[in-house]
Amino acid sequence: MKKSISIIFLLVCIQSTFAFEITLPSIFADHMVLQRSQKVPVWGTTEANAMVEVLFADQKKKVKADAEGNWRIDLEPLEASSESRVLTVTSQYNNEVTTLKILDVLVGEVWLCSGQSNMYRPFRMLIGEAVEPKYEPIAEYLREEAATANDPLFRQFIVGPDFSVFEEKNQGRGNWSKAVHGEVNEFSGTAYFFGRELRRELQVPVAILSCSLGATRIEPWMPKEAYQENEILKVAYNEELAHYKNALASWDTFKEDEKYKQLLTDWEAQVEQAEREGKKAPSKPRKSVHPDRDRQIPATLFNSMIHPLIPFAVKGALWYQGESNTENGAETYGLKLSTMIESWRKMWGQKTFYFYASQLANYKNPNEAPVGDEDGWALLSYKQSEILKLPNTGLAVLNDIGEAKDIHPKNKVDTGKRLSLWALKQAYKKDIVFSGPLYKNSTIKKDKIIIEFNHVGSGLMVGKKHVMEPTREVDEPLRRFQIRGNDGQWKWAEAKIINKNQVEVWHTDIKNPVEVRYAWSSNPEGANLYNKEGLPTSLFKTEN
Repeated sequence: MKKSISIIFLLVCIQSTFAFEITLPSIFADHMVLQRSQKVPVWGTTEANAMVEVLFADQKKKVKADAEGNWRIDLEPLEASSESRVLTVTSQYNNEVTTLKILDVLVGEVWLCSGQSNMYRPFRMLIGEAVEPKYEPIAEYLREEAATANDPLFRQFIVGPDFSVFEEKNQGRGNWSKAVHGEVNEFSGTAYFFGRELRRELQVPVAILSCSLGATRIEPWMPKEAYQENEILKVAYNEELAHYKNALASWDTFKEDEKYKQLLTDWEAQVEQAEREGKKAPSKPRKSVHPDRDRQIPATLFNSMIHPLIPFAVKGALWYQGESNTENGAETYGLKLSTMIESWRKMWGQKTFYFYASQLANYKNPNEAPVGDEDGWALLSYKQSEILKLPNTGLAVLNDIGEAKDIHPKNKVDTGKRLSLWALKQAYKKDIVFSGPLYKNSTIKKDKIIIEFNHVGSGLMVGKKHVMEPTREVDEPLRRFQIRGNDGQWKWAEAKIINKNQVEVWHTDIKNPVEVRYAWSSNPEGANLYNKEGLPTSLFKTEN
């Protein structure tokens, strides 16, 4: 009896000293940066019906958590501040109080940076030796930048990789760091050089939310709701999910292990035979991965990596992705990317959400003969330009700074700068030339096609860019224009600039030209139409 009373007394003591929790998404952590000049949501979970109070920058706001403990408070727009301050969140329930303090909080400009490996690629992966010697100066520049970085007002939140096919996660994981020696090694190169330009021009704290994963297609970054907006996407989503569920149901670990053992046995025999014959040994086979680890399933990465960030206040997003869609799905990439942009904007619920994408950089050996839609790299690059039909979007053209032998080109300096030009013009209203020439329209005049461009700046020019050096004007013929007649046969064309914003294109053997294409290739080496501000012309075709 005495023993029972002691246990009850102990339980009462434990209950009376129990402190309930207040939980915020992982992005709310020490060293974070809040977006200036717009409402700043702060949200999380606590005890059901508890009173939550948020204190920051002379603002004090309260709200009552709902029956499930969820709560959200929107701070009024904040002014940029480099002052290290504390954000305090307090939850009170039944005379008990739990307090959470987030230290070293700044206010400035915040940008989400997402995509696959060329967005993820951090300094520690960029500073290695270049694949080709001519790009080694860029690698050396990156090494110097990493070694001397010392800007504690420039910060990154890196989202940890995660997967979730069905559940939209709320917590997420990640950590904040500063652009200083050591910590900068994990900064996304593309995002870093974008942010560095903003720091120089705006003189306020800048944060990049690095949320990327290598070798991923666009489909897993799109929310489930996005697929319901279009019948083509809806059908594709349902088919992918059905295939995934079937793969799960049919998976047999024992059979897969036995299958792999047999593959290893066969491989070992092949290696022995290769050694006897003096030939190169075959690669070791890979073990099949359980289908529940498939990171390409629609909405998988949105659910686990993007959703936990919503609705953290941002100025907009940068996007560098597409390489993994060039072999399959290039035709519908523009639809998918545009739909993803609109769905992200809807979910964030901000008044304005800027979105800037990187067009794919040139890669692989340049083609000797004109090519058509069979070049998936070129087709996807063309489809990326469809986002320009949406407001507050932009496209950084990279077809002159890639590397034929490296799908991860070193020159993230110009990549980040070209993305920043769109932001500085649109989001920050700077009076600058922010884009290279973009196709506007064309007119067929007898045996020639006259092409007119937007964004010509001070005018069109024939230019040459060497590695990281500024583009210089050269006295050379225009290259990489191709033209076809009614017979459908493409030929390399002659072309010349005829005024500030027009180019004339022709071929002596084609009397009735139908269509022109420019830089239509995975690697349009030699493409040399620029504006006088040194920005390259995007690939285009004159017929849809």
